[in-house]
Amino acid sequence: MNTSTDTPLVSIIILNYNAGQLLFNCVESILKTSYSNFEIIVVDNNSHDQSHTKCKEFFPQIKLIENKKNLGYCEGNNVGIRSATGKFIVILNPDTIVSQNWLDELIFAYNRNGDGLYQPKILSLYEDGILQSTGNMLHVFGFGFARDKGNPDDLKYNKVEEIGYASGTCLFTSLDVMKKIGLFDPFLFLYHDDLDLGWRAFQLNIKSYFVPSTAIYHAESYSLRWSEKKFFWLERNRRYCMLTHYSKDTYKKMRFSLIAIELLVWVFYLKKGFVVAKIKAEIEILKNRKHIEEKYLELETKKIISDVEMIRRLPDEIFVPKNVSGEYGNRTFNRILSRLSRKIKRDIQS
Repeated sequence: MNTSTDTPLVSIIILNYNAGQLLFNCVESILKTSYSNFEIIVVDNNSHDQSHTKCKEFFPQIKLIENKKNLGYCEGNNVGIRSATGKFIVILNPDTIVSQNWLDELIFAYNRNGDGLYQPKILSLYEDGILQSTGNMLHVFGFGFARDKGNPDDLKYNKVEEIGYASGTCLFTSLDVMKKIGLFDPFLFLYHDDLDLGWRAFQLNIKSYFVPSTAIYHAESYSLRWSEKKFFWLERNRRYCMLTHYSKDTYKKMRFSLIAIELLVWVFYLKKGFVVAKIKAEIEILKNRKHIEEKYLELETKKIISDVEMIRRLPDEIFVPKNVSGEYGNRTFNRILSRLSRKIKRDIQS
């Protein structure tokens, strides 16, 4: 790592919460990066495993910020962004290993395609050649999903392309773009934070891109995995994003399809044994109606791209991993989703 002025400085922000050895491995891989001008900012969310202090002792060149409490993914990363001095920033999970050329390729893609949010190919750290994401996608009902997750990497993508939103596992952009979008929304705390950011970016005509020429390797969800607590955050934040991002006119035109989807979601949570998580998510939405309305009004005043234009570009189906729902359940769910999605695309034109 050096401070050469030949290349712009990249601030790499790693948010740590009891990541243990994973944090060490991540930092070690970054230090092998072929791009020379970067800083590493480790923001710790009050870990009790001391991984952050041990990492600082072993890698004294990193900048360590210690939060007094767990601020969550969103505000934790915001702390790092506010302390960043680079032209570019990377939001990087601590349970990742980066490729040697990752920054070179992401910067090259940014310079060719312009302001935007970028993600590399994400592969499994523990399953050789298995994809975790070739771009994250947004569905009209607020569901977010990683394209090709669990599939073998067949190298079918060979050029930079627009996607729904860039994965928060490894998100690259400029500091100016991040400030223009408005950083991460602290209300979300964790999960769907990248979806929300990409959605807000698109409304400002800032696109998200997938860069297939480089990859990172991800252990995935080292803290919560697929748990009732995770389902709570996913559902709470999905509902929050829909209520704050869609105009009231759009919501009105979607109301019948939304009722049908809500019934499906209730059935899904009941079958998974997580109905309490769904109830808690709905209570949270009701308790925060005032904040939701204020956020809605803020986003409506900034919106450049209309709901109609955005919805028209969204996929009709989603991908659900088999460990979340069986193959038959996925097919049934997607058949219903597709019909309702196509109906909405017709309805919003009226």
